[in-house]
Amino acid sequence: NMAPGATLRLVRMRQDLLAAMRVDPDLAPIDQDFAHLFASWFNRGFLTMRRIDWNAPAAILEKLMEYESVHQMQGWPDLKRRLADNDRRLYAFFHPATGDEPLIFVEVALTQGMPDAIGPILTAPDAREPAAADTAVFYSINNSLPGLKGVSFGNFLIKQVVAQLSADLPELRCYVTLSPVPGFAAWLATQDDAAELRGALAGGWDDDAVDALRPQVLAWGARYIAQAKARGGLPADPVARFHLGNGACAHRLNWPADLAPSALKSAHGLMINYLYELDRIEDRHEAFVRDGEVALGAQIAEALKA
Repeated sequence: NMAPGATLRLVRMRQDLLAAMRVDPDLAPIDQDFAHLFASWFNRGFLTMRRIDWNAPAAILEKLMEYESVHQMQGWPDLKRRLADNDRRLYAFFHPATGDEPLIFVEVALTQGMPDAIGPILTAPDAREPAAADTAVFYSINNSLPGLKGVSFGNFLIKQVVAQLSADLPELRCYVTLSPVPGFAAWLATQDDAAELRGALAGGWDDDAVDALRPQVLAWGARYIAQAKARGGLPADPVARFHLGNGACAHRLNWPADLAPSALKSAHGLMINYLYELDRIEDRHEAFVRDGEVALGAQIAEALKA
């Protein structure tokens, strides 16, 4: 990895290895070596966080558009809107050995109040003045390089972004995500008692149907977030594992919140707010890691009773 560009080439090599392992699981010991080395090479002490704005080098801006996988960007005007200084922020982690290659980045919207749908964030017109915001919304978090799978950057990035925002914008009072629930539809398909709801969701819905279906969707969504488990007893949902492991609370479910075809397919349009409360992050992180405790907001706790 001492040769010019070699670290990034090794990351690309592991990406190929992970693909090959799906055909030949016997390659797993090689991957263990890669994972061990990368955990050392990409130690938090080597990472630098940068705020990216419209004046960043074009090579970085192009990579942000390429690597955005949560809410894909529709060209340069869309990217420019997401970097607007008045009501948006974007932060990324970089490593000296990989140059201008962002390892992970988070997109932030500055809003009044906690959002319950992604559409208004993605389609909001340009803000002509600095937002009178009280809430920072993390609405898209992207790991850029598949070859760094399993190397955790997100927990450091979230905490550092919160610290930076609280210093720059002391009027902010709430730090929250608007996150997808990517495993919800697949899990719901395994629940025998949910057959009627699945049929109703598959048939589409109008405003009247939304009002009738929402309590059921929220109740099943609450069970999925709070009770569905993967191997090892961790939450089944990968986004839930990420934010709960970082010390957030599963605060509020929102439906319908994302009408993009991919979101309808993976989660029936369900989204969730994970709440980061600065004075409780460490305690919740420790309780989750030590005991598997899932911190729940009042709305989700109440939906579990339905």
